[in-house]
Amino acid sequence: MNTILVVDDEPNYLIVLSELLKEEGFEVMTAQSGEDGLKIVADTDLDLVITDMRMPGMDGLELLKAVKLYNKHLPVMMITAFGEVEKAVVAMQAGAYNYLVKPFNNEELLLNIRKAIEHFSLLRENLRLRDEARVRYGFASIVGKNARMQEIYQLIEKVAPTPASVLITGESGTGKELVARAIHINSPRDKSPFISVNCAALPETLLESELFGHERGAFTGATSMRKGRFELADAGTLFLDEIGDIPLPLQAKLLRVLQERSFERVGGSHPINVDVRIITATNRELKSEVDEGRFREDLYYRLNVLHIHLPPLRERADDIPMLTEHFINKFAKMLNKPDLRISGEALRFLVGLPWEGNVRELENTIERAAILCSGNVIKIEDVHPDVTSHKMAANWSPDVNFEKFIPANLPLPEVLSGVEEQMVKRALADANYVQARAAESLGITKSLLQYKRKK
Repeated sequence: MNTILVVDDEPNYLIVLSELLKEEGFEVMTAQSGEDGLKIVADTDLDLVITDMRMPGMDGLELLKAVKLYNKHLPVMMITAFGEVEKAVVAMQAGAYNYLVKPFNNEELLLNIRKAIEHFSLLRENLRLRDEARVRYGFASIVGKNARMQEIYQLIEKVAPTPASVLITGESGTGKELVARAIHINSPRDKSPFISVNCAALPETLLESELFGHERGAFTGATSMRKGRFELADAGTLFLDEIGDIPLPLQAKLLRVLQERSFERVGGSHPINVDVRIITATNRELKSEVDEGRFREDLYYRLNVLHIHLPPLRERADDIPMLTEHFINKFAKMLNKPDLRISGEALRFLVGLPWEGNVRELENTIERAAILCSGNVIKIEDVHPDVTSHKMAANWSPDVNFEKFIPANLPLPEVLSGVEEQMVKRALADANYVQARAAESLGITKSLLQYKRKK
C-alpha cells in the first residue's frame, strides 16, 4: 500500500482529500502545517507528499526544500491557486514533481498521483539495482587470494578513477566482464550506464548499427531511428567484449570515434558528440593480430593504454577452494539450501581438474552439482557424474613403506609428478591407448587425462 502525506492548513480540505485517497486504496497521513508535515517525513517511509503552496509559518516551498534534504528522491506535488503559478514554477525548479492549479477535478489529481508514485517506485528500484550491482560487481565479485589476483585488485583500484581506456585480456571464462564492471562501479562514472557489447556475436553490418545506431530508412528493415550503444553509454562506460573480432573496416570507424569523440549514425550525416570511457576485452593475442595485419596498430595502442591480464584458473589453483565456497553460497541462497556444502573428497577432485573453461566452468559445475545433489552435501559423483567415490578411493595401506621405492630428499612435487606420470603411462598401456578406457581406470575424466599427458 502506498503512503501519501497531505499537508494543508484547511481542516475541511484535509478531510475531503484524505477520504478520496483512502477510497482509492492509499494510506493517508495528514498535517495542518509545514512543521508538522516535516516531522512525519522524518519518521515515515512515504511514497508522495502533497502540499498546499500557501500556509502560515513554513509554506509549501519551504517544506519542499526541507523534504529534499531528507530524501531528494521523494516526489512532492504542489497545490496552488491560479494567481500563484509563478511560485509553482519556482517550486518545480527547486525539485517539485509537478503542480496542480485549483480548482482541479479528482480524475486529474488521481492521474498525477499515480504517475508520481510510479516514477518514485521505478527510481527506488533503479537505486536498489545499483546498490546490488555494487555488491555483485565490486571487488567482492572477483574472488581470489592468489598473488596474481591481489596484483589485479591493486591495479583496478589505480585504474578505476582515471578516464583511460583499459584492455583486459585472458582466456574465455576468466571473468573479464566482472573486472570491467568493477572498474566502472569504482569510477566517477558509476551513476551512469555500463553498456556491454559482444563484438563476436554480430556480423559486421549489424555490429555497426549496434554500436552507432541508425537513421530511419538507412537499410532494409530500418523502419525507425535507433540509438546505438555509444549514445546509450554517454557519460558512462562502454565495454566491448571480444574486440579482436571486429572487422578491419569497422576498426577504422571505431578509431575515429575514439579520436574525435563524435560519430554519425548509419545513414545519417549529423555528428553526435559523446563522452564515453572505453573498456575492451579479448581472449586473443592482439599484438600478434597486429603483426599479422588483422588488427590496426593505431587502434591497438588507443585501446591498450592500461592493460590487465587475467590468469587462467589452472594457474591459480589455490583459489579453487575459495571460489567453490563462493559459488556454493550463491547457489545455496538461490536454491533455498542453506546447509549446502561440499565434501572434502569432491573438493580435492575439483582442485585437480584442468578447468579449460576457467571460472565460468567451475561456476557451472557447482550450479549443476547443487541442483543434482540428493542431500545437503555435494559429493564427487555430483561434481562429475562419470566419477564415483569407489573409483577415487585410495587402496594404500598404512603399512606401506614408501622409503623402499621413493628416493630420500626428493621434493614432494617431484614425487607426485613421477607417480602420476607412471600411473598414466600404465593405464594407457593397459587400455591399448584408448584414452576413454584409460581415464575410466584412473577414475578421472578424459579431458583431465589429456591435460596430464600434456603436462
